[in-house]
Amino acid sequence: MNKHATVQDLAAETRTLLKSCGVAEATFTAKGGMTVRSPINGQTIAAIAEAGAKDVAAAVGRAHEAFQEWRDVPAPKRGELVRLFGEELRKSKAELGRLVSIEAGKVTSEGLGEVQEMIDICDFAVGLSRQIYGLTIATERPSHRMMETWHPIGVVGVISAFNFPVAVWSWNAALAFICGDAVVWKPSEKTPVTALAVQGLFERAVQRYRDEGHVAPDNLSEVVIGGREAGEALVDDERVPVLSATGSTAMGRAVGPRLAKRFARAILELGGNNGAIVAPTANLELALRAIAFSAMGTAGQRCTTLRRLFVHDSVYDQLVPKLKSAYRSVKIGSPLEQGTLVGPLIDEAAAKKMDVALDAARKAGGEVTGGGAVTVAGLESGHYRAPAVVEMPKQAGPVLEETFAPILYVMRYSKLAEVIAAHNAVPQGLSSSIFTNDLREAELFTSVAGSDCGIANVNIGPSGAEIGGAFGGEKETGGGREAGSDAWKAYMRRATNTINYGSTLPLAQGVTFDIG
Repeated sequence: MNKHATVQDLAAETRTLLKSCGVAEATFTAKGGMTVRSPINGQTIAAIAEAGAKDVAAAVGRAHEAFQEWRDVPAPKRGELVRLFGEELRKSKAELGRLVSIEAGKVTSEGLGEVQEMIDICDFAVGLSRQIYGLTIATERPSHRMMETWHPIGVVGVISAFNFPVAVWSWNAALAFICGDAVVWKPSEKTPVTALAVQGLFERAVQRYRDEGHVAPDNLSEVVIGGREAGEALVDDERVPVLSATGSTAMGRAVGPRLAKRFARAILELGGNNGAIVAPTANLELALRAIAFSAMGTAGQRCTTLRRLFVHDSVYDQLVPKLKSAYRSVKIGSPLEQGTLVGPLIDEAAAKKMDVALDAARKAGGEVTGGGAVTVAGLESGHYRAPAVVEMPKQAGPVLEETFAPILYVMRYSKLAEVIAAHNAVPQGLSSSIFTNDLREAELFTSVAGSDCGIANVNIGPSGAEIGGAFGGEKETGGGREAGSDAWKAYMRRATNTINYGSTLPLAQGVTFDIG
């Protein structure tokens, strides 16, 4: 028997895992439905009925009705539902993490780590359910009180990408639920199976919530499985005042104007051509480990993946050979096998884009180490690529573009001011890092004169964020923020209230209006 999971093994295991999460078999065995394939071996693991525009409209309608009931539930009581959902995720962490690995091709620890992110955001949201604070505002009028209050906003739409098939939804949904909103989720058509599993676990939490004596409406969370038509219907629906979309910059350029046209609120999480700087004082062993994970983790398919590395002349010849050696040492293969660090690219199109980018780098004078196709016995239909280190003479051509693959462009630098300028000279602005033991360099990099990204780190890589900090970036990354800090405000509407508890009517700014 082949040591790798056979097609039958993966399909059967997917069915078992989905059932364990409470998903009815008919949901993922629809005749003529959307075919879902595992990138591990390219074979079918599910068939799901595809939603069209009318189906999305119906789902939004149901969610809107649920919102009208849910908004009247006190926020701490809403938090109790999210707490129970977090418990269901804890119980099913192994099963859901395994599904993430099967469907998205993530190595086991990353699949489990993604579910842990969901658990973490649930814990975070439960605490926030008792911290939805407004302000008492000083007023110029006597016997008056002015304050701001925050109210649920409505149905929140979520369009998620394949590379984080469940975590990104949870960043939005956990906050939306405690804020009093309902959620309609269109997952990537490349990874819809895990969305069904999450919905099954959420429905379990709702039932437990009701069993405790609380009231929760049906259809608080809706999942619509579909392609472009479903996404456009969700974007254009007037009953969706907030829409969070994660994906490419091209997708954001299409979604943003459509939302603006109807004055909807956009939370856009788009491309990230992330950079890191290795300064002369850097701890090179620490930097090496951080660079390796940030550049090769998830087979380079994270929006925070490290893609551009600037190394100071004085340490370049020490670091880069060790980096190449590390690249040659990683195990490439089935993400379900112990010890694998680099799994497959999501599909053939992703593999072709990597090949095209490497060809362009060679033509631009780049020296490529790695990057070739890797044949994994028994998994020949998967698209496996060796991670590539590309030494470039300058930042040009493909270096300025985000290729969703494990390609790391490496360049020399000599002056900090010049390298910061080069670091910022790309259209994207998501995540960034500097490796240095010089306090002045670290402070400069995180200052207004340093990195122009939404995330700026010192002595850790750009990839791997915690939910306690707001996640998102600037420029073509879209400007959206999820999780952390005051991100909950994106899922609510603010009202300013002035209360006159006196018997006269002084007007603001000294205006008089005497009517006799």
